[in-house]
Amino acid sequence: MTASIEAPASAEELAGDKHTLGQRIHEILHRQPALSPAIVLVLSCLVFSFLSDRFLRLENLSLIAGQVAIVGTLAVGQTLVVLTAGIDLSIGAIAVLSAFVMAKLVSNNHLNGVVAILAGIVLAMAASALNGLLVTRIKLPPFIVTLGTFGIWTAVTLIYAEGQTITLNPGSFVLWTGKAHELGKVTLTNGVILMVLLYIVIAFALRYTAWGRHLYATGDDPEAARLAGIRTDRVVLSAWIVAGLAIAIGAWIICGRVGGGDPNSGANANLGSITAVVIGGTSLFGGRGLVVGSLIGAVIVQVFQNGLSLAGYDPQYQVLAIGVLTIVAVSVDQWIRKVRA
Repeated sequence: MTASIEAPASAEELAGDKHTLGQRIHEILHRQPALSPAIVLVLSCLVFSFLSDRFLRLENLSLIAGQVAIVGTLAVGQTLVVLTAGIDLSIGAIAVLSAFVMAKLVSNNHLNGVVAILAGIVLAMAASALNGLLVTRIKLPPFIVTLGTFGIWTAVTLIYAEGQTITLNPGSFVLWTGKAHELGKVTLTNGVILMVLLYIVIAFALRYTAWGRHLYATGDDPEAARLAGIRTDRVVLSAWIVAGLAIAIGAWIICGRVGGGDPNSGANANLGSITAVVIGGTSLFGGRGLVVGSLIGAVIVQVFQNGLSLAGYDPQYQVLAIGVLTIVAVSVDQWIRKVRA
């Protein structure tokens, strides 16, 4: 009697099931970085709608949108820097200085509003480009560079302000971003509309242009990108310069929101932009993330602050919730970046 010979096991059987639930979730989140913050946003809105019947009212949602405009715009610039594995701690300080310059040029120097805005744009882009040059040419760590320039621009703003705040005539073009449009119970400012347009333009550039692909490649693996012919230093510097443009737009929105110039108007903008980017799924290690995720992250932060306030919780719980969200977001990013065994 001949013994039957079993067929050898397939490669899948020998390797085991490589498509467990955890691995599938890992793959989905890796392909769609903005998915996890989107889920968090939906769930948080549902929770806060139960805690307060005022949360989902159109008036309150309009308020949230208006409060997101500044940090959301600055988060665009922060995203570009973080995608190159950098970080900008001076982003809020530059925005406040640029905003105050815009307001003061109109108030004290009687310049045309358009000229004042252009001056603020040039200033913000130059300040951000300086950060980029120190990072790319002198090879200083972005954290140290921007920590230093944060102090410099904050001091320059206070010296330039001379202890004063500036209130502009409501008809000034510098305050155009604060003009509101009412559509029934929905109120949207020009600043919110400008922020959304900025996200659309940057998202298109990152997805459909060679510059965007080079930015991702440089952030993911600078050495491999260099060997592929990408001039990585130029790509990184360009990210800082374009970030400066986003900062200038954020400065313009600050003017519209405060009605002029205030040297203390962006005290939490630095950390706020970083928090929005991290919660939005952009990796602090560079090369992975979507700019729309940063917008979702900025909205999540404001939703938690607004929702907890409406629910009657102490403001300190708002800080606690954002801190927990940030740590969880970084932990999820670390897990997503792990190479499967």
